[in-house]
Amino acid sequence: MTRKRQTILIVDDELAILKFLRANLQANGFDVLSAMDGTAAVRTVESERPDLLLLDIMMPKMDGFEVCQQLRVWSQIPIIMLSARGDEEDRVKCLELGADDYVTKPFGAGELTARVNAVLRRANMARAVPARSSCTCGNIQINFAHRCVTLAGSEVRLTPTEYSLLKELALNAGKVLTSAELLKSVWGPEYEQERQYLHVFIGHLRAKIEPDPTSPRYIITVPGVGYKFQASAE
Repeated sequence: MTRKRQTILIVDDELAILKFLRANLQANGFDVLSAMDGTAAVRTVESERPDLLLLDIMMPKMDGFEVCQQLRVWSQIPIIMLSARGDEEDRVKCLELGADDYVTKPFGAGELTARVNAVLRRANMARAVPARSSCTCGNIQINFAHRCVTLAGSEVRLTPTEYSLLKELALNAGKVLTSAELLKSVWGPEYEQERQYLHVFIGHLRAKIEPDPTSPRYIITVPGVGYKFQASAE
């Protein structure tokens, strides 16, 4: 059976970069859409439903930060941000707005392809159904079969990366997982040293499921080691 080709939307106001990215991604078996400003990007995501978004930060009409923020209100599309600025502040802001990854220009074709494949792998992993059909902890219920998380009966919207992280924690409830283990299992072996990613996404989950994110009841930090999902939160 032939696997369906996945579609990537590239958003950048530099034509040379669009051409470079299009050629590289098509050579690696992807279908490619493109947009040159943020407003067109949002319209294209709405109408075409691509599998992944490569999103430049500095653009006319609406910058990448705003596009990411708008999309995260209603869309779980995987997003990789592109920027010519490599400072930590931009990187953290991208992740906090809901992006799945961040790549600094200039980048090589091999690095970009690896990042794209890693993010798509996480999205596919989020759709995978484990042997257990569900997990209940306090007011949180995770239905793995339907990829649905509810808190006190109300659905919690999670991005694919957020869901994959919560699923990994929940399936190992009561067990301490090291930061390296979580990064490797959720993001991939190439992300084992990216502690900042894990810190930001743990913050995302706590903001969405914890009654008081500053005093976590479910996702517990084990100082100097990692995290565990509290199996018997009261």
